[in-house]
Amino acid sequence: MSNRVRLVKLVALSMSAIAAAAAGCGSGGSGPGGSSPIDTGGSSPGGGAGGGTAPAVGGAGASSTAVPTTRWTSVSAGNGYTCGMRTDGTVACWGWGPTNFHQADPPAGSFASVSAGAWHACGVTTGYTIACWGRNFDGEATPPAGTSFVSVSSGGSHTCGVKTDGTIACWGDNFSGQVVPSAGTFASVSAGEEHTCGVKTDGTIACWGSDFYGQATPPTGTFASVSAGEEHTCGVKPDGTIACWGDNDARIGNSFAGQATSPVGTFVSVSAGYYYTCGVETDGTIACWGVNDSGQAAPPAGTFTSVSAGQFHACGVKTDGTIACWGDDTYGQCAPPAM
Repeated sequence: MSNRVRLVKLVALSMSAIAAAAAGCGSGGSGPGGSSPIDTGGSSPGGGAGGGTAPAVGGAGASSTAVPTTRWTSVSAGNGYTCGMRTDGTVACWGWGPTNFHQADPPAGSFASVSAGAWHACGVTTGYTIACWGRNFDGEATPPAGTSFVSVSSGGSHTCGVKTDGTIACWGDNFSGQVVPSAGTFASVSAGEEHTCGVKTDGTIACWGSDFYGQATPPTGTFASVSAGEEHTCGVKPDGTIACWGDNDARIGNSFAGQATSPVGTFVSVSAGYYYTCGVETDGTIACWGVNDSGQAAPPAGTFTSVSAGQFHACGVKTDGTIACWGDDTYGQCAPPAM
C-alpha cells in the first residue's frame, strides 16, 4: 500500500476519533458483535478532495427506518451517502458526503442492481448496460461501451463488473493493479478500496490489487460470496460460516478493531466496510464487528434480507421491504426517502 493511502487512512481515522470524543454518539441499536474495543462514542465523516461542503442534516449514531409505503429490493452504502433500488427498478440515493460529486443523483431508468462506491455509484440497467454517476477523476464512472454486464461493484476509485460471458472488466484507478482482473469466469465480483476479489464459477476466490495487509490473499476452499472492504476481505462459505483476511487493526493508538476476525455462527451474506464488517445471519438478524466509533457496528433489532457496510454507516433491507440504517448520519445518509 502506498504512503499516500496510509496517510489518508490515518488522517481519516484520527479525525473520526477526535470528532467522536467531542460530539458523542447515540445508539444505532444493539446486536451480536455490535460493540467494538474502539467505541469512542462519536463519529466523523470521511475526507475527500474537491466538491462542496454539505450541511449537517443528522448526527452520529442515528438509526432510521423508511416509511413503510416505500419498498426496496436492495441497498448499498457508500461514503456519506446511500443508494437503494425500489421494487419498480428505479434507484434513489440520499445523503451527500463531505464532498459533492453528485454521487447521490442517480439517472432515471430501470435498474437490476446498484452499487455505491466511495464517491461514485454504478448500476446495471435492465438492458444489461452499466450507468455510473459521481466522481470520475480516474475514469471510475466511465464504464466500457458496447459491453453487457450481469453485475457491478463500485470501489474506492475503480469499478468492476461481471460480463454476460462470466469474465470481469474493470476500469478507473489502477495504482495498485486493482483493475487488472484474474483470468477465468466469475459468478460475482467485489471492488474494495485498492483491491478487488471475485468468486469464480468453481467456487474459489481470486483477488488482485493491493495486498499490503494480505487482503488480496484469500484462503483455499470454496465460497458462496465475497466482499472486499477498505483493507480486509470476508467471504461466506457454502456451510454458512465466514472467513475474513487482511487488516485486522484500525490503528487508532494501539487499539484492536477485529474487523477481520471471523465471527461465530452461520450467515447468508457478508459486507466488509471501513474497518468493520456486517453480515446477515441465517435467522435474518444482523451481526457487525470491528470499529464502532459512530455506531456503525451496532445494528438494530429485526430481520433483514441484506446488509451493506459503508464508511461510517451501514444499511439493510428488512424482510418487510423497508430500509433501516445506523451509524453516522451527518449528511442524511441514514435517512432513506419515503417516496
